[in-house]
Amino acid sequence: MGMKYPIGIQQFEKLREDGWVYVDKTRQVYDLVQDGTCYFLSRPRRFGKSLLLSTLQAYFEGKKHLFEGLAIERLETEWNTHPVLHLDLNAEQYNKIDDLRNILDTYLREWEREYGTTEESNPSLSQRFRGVIRAAKQKTGRNVVVLVDEYDKPMLQAIGNEALQTDFRNALKAFYGVLKSADGDLRFAMLTGVTKFSKVSVFSDLNNLEDISMMPQYHDICGISEKELHATFDAEVEKLAQANEQTKEEAFLELQKRYDGYHFCANTPGMYNPFSVLLTLKNANYGSYWFSTGTPTYLVELMKEVDLNPKELSGYEADASELDSIQIKVDNPIAILYQSGYLTIKEYNPEFNVYVLDYPNEEVKEGFIKFLMPYYTYSKASVHSTVISKFVMSLRKGDAERFMQLMQSLMADIPYELVRELENHYQNVIYIITKLMGLYIQAEYRTSRGRIDLLIGTDKYVYIIELKLDGSAEEALAQINAKDYALPFALGEREIVKIGANVTSETRNLERWIIE
Repeated sequence: MGMKYPIGIQQFEKLREDGWVYVDKTRQVYDLVQDGTCYFLSRPRRFGKSLLLSTLQAYFEGKKHLFEGLAIERLETEWNTHPVLHLDLNAEQYNKIDDLRNILDTYLREWEREYGTTEESNPSLSQRFRGVIRAAKQKTGRNVVVLVDEYDKPMLQAIGNEALQTDFRNALKAFYGVLKSADGDLRFAMLTGVTKFSKVSVFSDLNNLEDISMMPQYHDICGISEKELHATFDAEVEKLAQANEQTKEEAFLELQKRYDGYHFCANTPGMYNPFSVLLTLKNANYGSYWFSTGTPTYLVELMKEVDLNPKELSGYEADASELDSIQIKVDNPIAILYQSGYLTIKEYNPEFNVYVLDYPNEEVKEGFIKFLMPYYTYSKASVHSTVISKFVMSLRKGDAERFMQLMQSLMADIPYELVRELENHYQNVIYIITKLMGLYIQAEYRTSRGRIDLLIGTDKYVYIIELKLDGSAEEALAQINAKDYALPFALGEREIVKIGANVTSETRNLERWIIE
C-alpha cells in the first residue's frame, strides 16, 4: 500500500489515527510552547497553518497517544490538559459585518454551553468572549488556550472596500483585544493568518502578542524543509522519478525548482510549499497546484493602479517596515505580495535593513505571469498557449519581423482610457510574453553607455529592442548603435538582432519598426 497523502486534511487527530503521512513539526511545537505564551504567525495559504493549530490543540488537550513516535514524545513529560477555545474563520464568506458577528456568535454559544456562561450576562461579543475564558478556567482549574485560525479572513475578503474593512477591523480589534485583558487566565494563545494588518489596526491593543513570522528559529514551523523532504518522502520521490522517466536526483532537483524557495526570514534555508509537493507526489505529475487554488485579481489591479511594473517584482528591494504589515487601505502591493507568498526573501542587507524579493519558485513565477497577461494585453486568458507558441516559434527561427507583427496584432484593441503610459505599457507586455516563453530576458539592461529597453535571448539569437513613444523607429535604432548596446554580446556565438520601434499615442500601437 502506498503512502496516504493528507490533501485537505487539517485535523491532526484524524491524520494520526487514520495513518496519513505527517511531517513531524512537534519539536517546533514544543519549543514554541516553552518559549512564550501569546503568538502571531503569518504564512501563505495552504502552508500548514491550520494543521499547526490542530496539533497544538491535541497537545494541550493531553492526547499523548497521538504523538507516539514523534519528537515531542521524548521531550514532554507532564502532558497537562487545558481547556482549548479554537476559532476557525477560514470557511466562511464575509460580505457584511453581520456575517462576522454571526460566526463569532456561533462559537460563543457553543463555548457558553460547555462552560456554563450565558449570553444575557455579557451582552457584547468581546464581553462574552472574556466571560467564556474566565468560566473555562473556573470550571477546569487550568488556564485557557486560545487558537485563532485565519484571523484575517474577513479583512482579506473586504480588501478594496474600505468601509467594510473598517467595520471588520473594529469588531475584530475588540474581540482579539480580550487576549490582552485575559492574560492572567491564559496558558497559551496563537493567531495565524496570511497577512499582518498594521498595529494601529487589529493588533493595536495586543502588545503582548509576539510576532514570530520572521524569526529564524521558527522559519520551518510550516512547510517542508529540504531535510524533511528527503527524510519523509525519499521512496515516493523515487516513484515520481520513474513515472516521469527521471533519475531520483533529477526528480529532487525538479521539485526544488518548482516548489522550494520560500524564505520567511533572512539567511535561512528555503521551504517547500507542502500543498504542491503532496499533490505532485500523489499524482506523480508536476503541476501548478498551489497557484491554481487562488486568484490574485485584486493584487494585479492594485499593481496597475499604482503603476508597479511586473519587471520590477524580480529583485525588488524592500525596507523591513515595508514587509511588516499592511494598512486597511492597501496602497502598496509589495507587503501583501510578500505575505501572500507571491514574493519571498532572497537576500538581506543588514547594514541598511533592506530585503531583496523575488518569486519563490517556478510554479509561482509562471502562474503569476500567466495571470498578468490578460490584464496587460486585454486578451482572453484562453488564448495564452496559442499566442505564446507563435511568439516562441518566430524568435527561435530568427523571424523578428513576425515577432513584431504578432506584438502589433496583440495590441490592436487596447482601450485608450486604460493605458496611461504607452511606452512603459509596451515594455511590460513584451516582458510578460517573453517570460511566458521561458526565454532569457533582462528588462532595462544597463551597459556602460546606457540602458537597453528590452533584451531577449534564445540559444541562437540576441534581440535588442528599443522603443520610442511618438518618436521614430530610426531614432530608436540610432540609440542602439550610438550607445553600443550590442557590444557586450559581440564576442558570443549568437546572432545579434537590433529592433528600433515607434509607439504612437494616436493609434496606441506599434506604428513602425526597423530590424537590423
